[in-house]
Amino acid sequence: MAAIRISENSEQNTQNQVVIGVCATCDPRIDSEARQRSVNIIEMVANKIAGKITVPDTNNVKIVWSPVLIDGEQQADQVARQFKAQGVNIIVCTPDTWAFPQLTLMSLMAHFPKNTPLNITCGNSAPKPGVVFAHAVNGAFAQQGILTHLNIGTWSDNGLKPEISDTTIQNLIEWLYAAVTFTGLKGRRIVCFGHDSMGMETALTHVNATRNTFGIEVSRLDMKLLADKLNKNDYNKNELKELRNWLENNLKQIDISQNKGSEKLDQSLAMYLIIRDILNELNAVGGAFMNQLEWGSDRRGNPLPICDMAESLFNSTFDHNGPKNVIPFGTEADMQGTLTMLFKTWLTGGNPPLFMDFRKVWEANELLAKAQQLGIKVQGDEIWALKGIVDGDNSGSASLNWAGLPGENSKQLLNKITMPGADLGYFPGGGNSVNFVSPGGIKGIASRLTYSHLNGMFSLIWDEAQTVDLPEKLADFVANSSNVTWPHSWIVPKYATMTEYKQYAPANHFHMTWGLKPSVMQYWMDLSNVLSVAPWQARPMFIEGTDRPQPLIHLINGGENQAKILRAKGA
Repeated sequence: MAAIRISENSEQNTQNQVVIGVCATCDPRIDSEARQRSVNIIEMVANKIAGKITVPDTNNVKIVWSPVLIDGEQQADQVARQFKAQGVNIIVCTPDTWAFPQLTLMSLMAHFPKNTPLNITCGNSAPKPGVVFAHAVNGAFAQQGILTHLNIGTWSDNGLKPEISDTTIQNLIEWLYAAVTFTGLKGRRIVCFGHDSMGMETALTHVNATRNTFGIEVSRLDMKLLADKLNKNDYNKNELKELRNWLENNLKQIDISQNKGSEKLDQSLAMYLIIRDILNELNAVGGAFMNQLEWGSDRRGNPLPICDMAESLFNSTFDHNGPKNVIPFGTEADMQGTLTMLFKTWLTGGNPPLFMDFRKVWEANELLAKAQQLGIKVQGDEIWALKGIVDGDNSGSASLNWAGLPGENSKQLLNKITMPGADLGYFPGGGNSVNFVSPGGIKGIASRLTYSHLNGMFSLIWDEAQTVDLPEKLADFVANSSNVTWPHSWIVPKYATMTEYKQYAPANHFHMTWGLKPSVMQYWMDLSNVLSVAPWQARPMFIEGTDRPQPLIHLINGGENQAKILRAKGA
């Protein structure tokens, strides 16, 4: 028999595709009506999650379901063949009756890689208790050292088409976002332009660790390639004019008063087009640009203009061509920052990330004393007056979306943004910064990935957080005390005290994404085997309705982080 030649175009619409397979186990001894009810539940769950999962690129999340009830080994093998033919890489089991664990779901999962995301969603029914099977098989997997997530929800005890509660489906969707992020990013790549991030060490490109933990490749390109393409004018010059005109017609202000200011503005905007095209060539989902020191700051060479607007545009949901996908992008070649933003953007279906310096932590008493000195009347119940703030600001990478509230259109946002001349002390190559102040009331999760050589694992230090407004005079004072020409976001953590927050920061950068729920992030940390670091004294171990329930494998192995360390050793 001759080997089959694969068509050159056969990978179209299948590359990196995420496919969710929905199935159910069953008891071969039950009546036909109960069996039909089980099939109906599979179809209902599949239809309820269809179209509900958004990924921040052009690939669709495919949902398939099998009407074959897994009674035993033969059916397990059959459904496995069906799922593999469809490319299933995430599995949801919806049992409504008792079944025999080893004969059914365990036999099915034996066909798939050990780390395939598995969710067991069931009602809490009495007549034919699928919940009893769910506990039995979940316990079996946990003893075997396999991670599963249990979603014991609610659906009617009786009826061929039982009513499934919205909460049950919502909890499943939250898990699916984590599973899609975990699965969908495998085989993707991010690009680092430059080398070590300003020698900071907390932002290094841990190539093997990133590959082994997340399945993500890191392409490393020298900044010389960018400089060469810039010097050769290797970009679409007509599009550069369109980009500049769009900014000039929509931004609040652009300062080109510095020496060769107009020329340098063009160069910095051309960098957006150059980097964008390279990222497209490499099918990259994220990137980072070193800038300091060799590009824009080292006077031994020929300092070039900074690329703040380019970085901000990558992290935004729009550019001069209209709406676009966010491409998480770190300044200063901060690859751990890029990864942090990448995962959170995917976990929210494409929300824009905020890249910030963990700048000065202003204690509440400092702000109150300055407010009194400035003659500002304070009620005393303002969040900043009770907890203090972190001044989140950095030259570069701040998404333009964070100039306003979620949902504001590009025209509204751009009207709040200026491009001052670069700080020539930091950046003798000149160019333009991006400047705005984020409004108060934006809620999300502020966090930062870090890596440890001792355990060979990534950790995520995180807390829920929100932006706040400061009185105008106080805001001006705080902004001018650091770098007034950079973006500023006044960040307040929900549970951490400022003493805890400023002591436990893992690096000088941190990152915030709006609309991200703790439960979704926790599910992803479980699947990715990332250690969760939220050591705030005021935060309970478990918050009902906010956190995901701990997987059983954690509970029987000494707790979440201990279980993850054991899993890492086992892997």
